Amino acid sequence: MRAARSAIPALVADLGGTNARFALATPDSQGRPVLASMREFTAAQFGSVAQAALHYLAQIDAPGPRRSVIAVASPVTGDEIKMTNSPWSFSIAGLQQQLGLEGIEVINDFAAIAMAIPHLAPAQFEMVGAAAVPATGPKPQRRCAVLGPGTGLGVCGLLLQQGRAVVIESEGGHVGFAPGSDYEIAILQAMMRRRARVSIERLLSGPGLRNLYEAVCSVEGEVAVARTPESITSGAKQGTEAACRRAVELFCSILGSFAGDVALMYGAWDGVYLGGGMTTTLLPWIGGGEFRQRFENKGRYTSLMQKIPTSAIAHAQPGLLGAGARALDLS
Repeated sequence: MRAARSAIPALVADLGGTNARFALATPDSQGRPVLASMREFTAAQFGSVAQAALHYLAQIDAPGPRRSVIAVASPVTGDEIKMTNSPWSFSIAGLQQQLGLEGIEVINDFAAIAMAIPHLAPAQFEMVGAAAVPATGPKPQRRCAVLGPGTGLGVCGLLLQQGRAVVIESEGGHVGFAPGSDYEIAILQAMMRRRARVSIERLLSGPGLRNLYEAVCSVEGEVAVARTPESITSGAKQGTEAACRRAVELFCSILGSFAGDVALMYGAWDGVYLGGGMTTTLLPWIGGGEFRQRFENKGRYTSLMQKIPTSAIAHAQPGLLGAGARALDLS
């Protein structure tokens, strides 16, 4: 019975604040997830998760799935899901009924990315900084963390136990921003004129880059011209606006400092992995700027931080892959 269920594809989804991605997951000969029929939609096209999923299922030519794993950019604490950076909300039990499934599980989107890590090849990671990758060997447990900016800022802890992922979900992206310099204190003060509390996600995300750019312009007495994260990164790349370059460099520096804090919080001595939709775009600045310096700069713990490897996930859809891995675990 178990083999028969595994042969039927599972519906997997990765639902963010901007995009909704779907695929079918089946196991290969070694039980690893294989994705097929991948589609990506703009979430704003649909009024609900059910509408998006039914639209996807109508497009593909495959047997109807019996089970599903859906990764969402929000905390998962019960049946009712309210996505953090999206108007979508739904009942897990209600969605299962609407889609005609025998079983459904909803997990955090960064938990799904973490679950993908044991299934990625070495070439699907890009090292950031000079710390060596931990040697493969008989170590029974590896302590890691996964984080990254997209529409929001995802964070989770990861235990790798003999090739299997045990994930500690969190909403760490909503902790408060801790400035690391006088300039960053000025940035915080500029942002606090608009809101009483400034979480780290208010800086390290797509909307956060815009917030950061506007704060840079405020601190430096410049007029904010760029209006979107894309125009800010483009301005930084082309060198057409100094405030754009300053905002992007500052973004990556603060990301490094926060990633180091996350490593300390989780005891992620075996590695920190960067995911999220913005990581690939910003990788030239992450690799060439102060990210690693700020990651390591932890006072008495600097020598320990220097030994922790940091790497960016290069797989195009790690959230879907991780959801697929979880679906196979449940089959």
